[in-house]
Amino acid sequence: MTLCMLPGESVMSVTSKYLDAWEGFWREAPDEQGAVFWDAEPALTAARHLAHFAARIDRPDLPLVDLGCGNGTQTRYLAARYPKVTGVDLSLAAVEHARGQDPDGEAEFEQLDATDPKAVEELHGRLGDVNVYVRGVLHQCDPADRQPVADAIATLLGEHGRAFVVELAEAAKAVLAGLAQSPQGPPPKLRPVFAHGLAPAEVSDAALGQLLTDAGLTVVAEGQLPLISTEYTADGRRIELPARWLVVGSAGAKAS
Repeated sequence: MTLCMLPGESVMSVTSKYLDAWEGFWREAPDEQGAVFWDAEPALTAARHLAHFAARIDRPDLPLVDLGCGNGTQTRYLAARYPKVTGVDLSLAAVEHARGQDPDGEAEFEQLDATDPKAVEELHGRLGDVNVYVRGVLHQCDPADRQPVADAIATLLGEHGRAFVVELAEAAKAVLAGLAQSPQGPPPKLRPVFAHGLAPAEVSDAALGQLLTDAGLTVVAEGQLPLISTEYTADGRRIELPARWLVVGSAGAKAS
């Protein structure tokens, strides 16, 4: 659930604060599935998303890119259902987690600075048009990075791909604030998120759609579906955050 590039590389497009925050977060994250707040099992995440996405993909034979793959839990699930799946992420530590948790090589993993047009175009040149899965990336990007990431989605789709984009709704911000300000403090798996200066739910509902349409994309379908976490409240309830999903395609794609 992150994107982009490493310190020391020749081109630095992404906001350095964003890069440093995610690299630090994934360096400290435990190397096991479910240890991170949003790393819920695929049956509760990608499987529910595919129920809305699969029927709206015009070309299921295309490769699929998991943009902001994090430690690759959802990527591996997707790899069992599509012919070629590549997970890309900003953080080297995230990519290393993903590769380590995929000993059978079900998917491919690599770094990508999604705000670097040349890097995105190079990936598109290797894979051709792709379908794209994006879960929880735009809502926590720095403001300067959001439009370039939306533009990257459009580049990867080309003429024939479709993207499933799921992001926290603006209503999630109040829920997160309540968790952070509880007398016991934030739940343990949320603490590293705040400690690294990450700011979830920072994109309004209207702005999310605008980012995608400004990238030249057409919204084919949209709806609401909670983002399921791996964390629980003090009374044992699993934390679910309000979220929106959109299926988008290139200009001229037909709504369904």
